[in-house]
Amino acid sequence: MQEALFYSKLGNNKVRCELCPWFCQLNSGQTGICKVRTNEKGKLITLVYNKVAALGTDPIEKKPLYHFHPGKNILSLGEVGCNLHCSFCQNHRVSQCFADEFKGFHNITSEKIVSEALKTWNNIGVAYTYNEPLTFYEFLLDTAKFAKQAGLKNVVVSNGYINEGPLNRLLHFIDAFNIDLKAFSNEFYKKQTSGKLGPVLQSLKIIAKSKIHLEITNLVIPDLNDDEKQFGTMVEWIALELGNYTPLHLSRYFPQHKLQQAPTSIKKLEVLYNIAKQHLEHVYLGNVIDEKRSATYCSHCKKLLIERKRYKTGLNGIDENGRCKYCRANNNILL
Repeated sequence: MQEALFYSKLGNNKVRCELCPWFCQLNSGQTGICKVRTNEKGKLITLVYNKVAALGTDPIEKKPLYHFHPGKNILSLGEVGCNLHCSFCQNHRVSQCFADEFKGFHNITSEKIVSEALKTWNNIGVAYTYNEPLTFYEFLLDTAKFAKQAGLKNVVVSNGYINEGPLNRLLHFIDAFNIDLKAFSNEFYKKQTSGKLGPVLQSLKIIAKSKIHLEITNLVIPDLNDDEKQFGTMVEWIALELGNYTPLHLSRYFPQHKLQQAPTSIKKLEVLYNIAKQHLEHVYLGNVIDEKRSATYCSHCKKLLIERKRYKTGLNGIDENGRCKYCRANNNILL
């Protein structure tokens, strides 16, 4: 067992976890909301250190990251647990599972993960994904340090529900984030995720200020977060606070976990896409086959830069520095 970071002792073997906004206060034997951090006789322990629930190679576009080393692969790993309880969770079999009840772990060290990443074809680094990676913070941090030393990139795909101190410590080792901004309503967060909107917005502003590459995903759910006025307010906020070159991925919802609404209509996605394009330079549709709205175009001359056919990527319109071949404009593409 590995002692967790970011907690304080309250006396009588009680501890307070300070990793995320829940600030769970745990008596000995109790486990936090994330399902992976437990009080062991007055010491906070992480139950997901040196183990993974999933490990495999993905296209970087699957994270999704469209402006970060397009066309490359990345070794992806995940655990169990999450500090939000989304009614619509697309990966609930691992994210909503207690670590001490999960039977599918594989033991592995940070050094072994980096070794696997180094020998994987066309691979740029390690992605921490599948479940909520910030709940396995200690293993993520140590693996990211080894990966950085080996010249690899580190990518975090997260809900952004973390406190400022732990996030700032992590930023030294991370090269790119995709943050899931689930809605622009605290009521939605409270009812559908059990969390709050404010901490996620704060995390987004901290990441953007750090200049680490940032992309955002918004899963569009019929009648819950697809109000056009509220969506417009959200993309205006992204443009103002994070920058209008921040890529936004609009994903189509499908019934999952506790939520059984019908899938998002393609028409609604197209309407929201058009609203987002009024404020943001790079907007993409996910979970649908739409080559036009999954391609990257130059924000200046409007020429096609990157063509995408599902996960097959053509880098025909960018130079070796990621700039437009035609007008040399910078479109926030890192190679």
